[in-house]
Amino acid sequence: MDIRAYQAWVSDFYKKRNWYQYDAFIRSNFLMEEVGELAQAIRKREIGRDRPDERQQSDAANLEDIREELGDVLDNIFILADIYGISLEDIASSHREKLERRFAE
Repeated sequence: MDIRAYQAWVSDFYKKRNWYQYDAFIRSNFLMEEVGELAQAIRKREIGRDRPDERQQSDAANLEDIREELGDVLDNIFILADIYGISLEDIASSHREKLERRFAE
């Protein structure tokens, strides 16, 4: 999937549902909520359930939960980038340059 096309699609998807209206400060809090859900999904797969009332899942189900939560995290990052007019390609490119400069071999 083309990352630029997805960023445009997810922004339009959020706008049609009035989810885009939240400012970057609120959106960053949504991002933190999703990161917490991702951490919980990873915990379930790596060390098991946390409480006795949690249902034990198959490894495939745990991986699907991780995939879903990663998608929620990415969507919030895409929206934040869009709010600031920054493409994910620009982010990836500049971050790569930073890492190569910082950790030159």
